[in-house]
Amino acid sequence: MQAQADRRRILRVLTLAVGCAAFVWGISNFFGGASADFFRDVETYLLRFEAYSAGAANRMLADTAVQDVSDCDDHSQRALLLLEMPLTEAALRSGATLEYDQHMRSLETRTRRALSCSPRDSFAWLMAFGLQVQHGVLNEHAFDLLAMSYKTSPNETWIAVRRIMVAAPVALTAPEPVQRAFLSEFQNLVKHHFVDVPARVYFNAPAPLQALLRSRINELDPPSQRAFSDALEKLRT
Repeated sequence: MQAQADRRRILRVLTLAVGCAAFVWGISNFFGGASADFFRDVETYLLRFEAYSAGAANRMLADTAVQDVSDCDDHSQRALLLLEMPLTEAALRSGATLEYDQHMRSLETRTRRALSCSPRDSFAWLMAFGLQVQHGVLNEHAFDLLAMSYKTSPNETWIAVRRIMVAAPVALTAPEPVQRAFLSEFQNLVKHHFVDVPARVYFNAPAPLQALLRSRINELDPPSQRAFSDALEKLRT
């Protein structure tokens, strides 16, 4: 009898242990899924060129859930990169050297890990190029990073509008294939009436680059040219 009672007691303990383990597993997976959904929402928000306040962005980056995000979760990693980029730029503008260096290290680590999981992630390649520019490096290797971004995603609007902003300041010094890709992407955006960012890029470009861009605009159909001119006129007024 005592042996049977002991077996029943052990069985209850094991059942409780398994139940607790299942509960913990379920909770961790629930919050893991919730975190992924949350960061996907953040990504969607930021891809619309919306912005969080510096305080909100810092709080999100400091949240413990960030530490659990997989390097291979493309959407979450992209959200975190988009979230940290403005903080890095703000630290640079304000002369907060330590903060700037901290953000740069974080961006570089996250970009490197993202590419190790997704070597065809065009946004990560663009980030890698942008970080080289931040370091003042514009050599052949740096432009190879930008070329990889074009190669891995030649026809996606969300990356194209960001890529022309990153590439425009260095387009005149870029190797000919990269410069050609930049000009074609600019033209293609205007052709499909995504004119606001191209107009801003043109508006802020030096005269030699404006001439190259204008030559591509002149190749387009009249409605596309008018849409671009209207967007440009809004910036001038």
